[in-house]
Amino acid sequence: MKVDERIKIDLHIHTTVSDGTDIPMQLLEKIKETKISLFSITDHDDVKGCIQIADCIPSSIKLINGIEFSCKDDKGKYHILGYDFDVNNQQMKDVVNLAHSYRIEKVLSRLQFIEQEFGFTFQQKDIDALFKNHNPGKPHIANLMIQYGYADSIDQAFTQYLNKKKFHSKNIHPKQAIEAILSSGGIPILAHPTYGSGDELILSNQMKERIEYLMDFGLEGLEAYYSGFTDRIQNELLDFAQKYNLYVTAGSDYHGANKMIELGQNNLNAIEDGPEGLKRFIKRLKG
Repeated sequence: MKVDERIKIDLHIHTTVSDGTDIPMQLLEKIKETKISLFSITDHDDVKGCIQIADCIPSSIKLINGIEFSCKDDKGKYHILGYDFDVNNQQMKDVVNLAHSYRIEKVLSRLQFIEQEFGFTFQQKDIDALFKNHNPGKPHIANLMIQYGYADSIDQAFTQYLNKKKFHSKNIHPKQAIEAILSSGGIPILAHPTYGSGDELILSNQMKERIEYLMDFGLEGLEAYYSGFTDRIQNELLDFAQKYNLYVTAGSDYHGANKMIELGQNNLNAIEDGPEGLKRFIKRLKG
């Protein structure tokens, strides 16, 4: 695929492997319909979605292996995207498995919390179905709450109930995630960089410190084009990417019916409309 072709991209997409509502094959059909020619499945802490459809991609479309690690340390929360890595790399597998175990612990803790605090209980068959998901999370619990009539919407389930649980749980350190991505030949990118913990918005000098801190671990790029960004946020991130010679990526954060975001909704029409950091990223990708 030539970089000078007009290529519509979406490099931040979730499926049922984590907290999206489209199974990977359904997603692929939607990718075709929306004429996206370069995409990545970036499920939380898992790569099964990429593996499932790797052999089904038509020649007109390119799939990049992807993942989104949920990370935390004493400085804050981060979501680290990994691209174009070897899914069979052992260090990557180890960190994915560790992240999965932490995710399961959080789900169990949330279920216990809403039972103790609000009296919300579920039949065992529904609990079993919840844990049959590859990587269950808050949206899965929220949908179950809606099914039982405990909440009217995912937003209500989050804000009035699930988000009231404050965790002091184990988390993947951003250094672990970045090093695993690099060890597997991949490219570590900071997802939606301005979003911190809860409603926290990180800008200006705080963003500068955040980027420099993660660059010490090997961070190579920023997701500057994103469905939720204003022009001000986008332009600030593009300036930081240029200043630090970082790659630039574009993603919608599509979750199917779990979020009101469309595929390709990332404020970038095509690669040729993007900055040099984006074009360098595309050149770096294998093949």
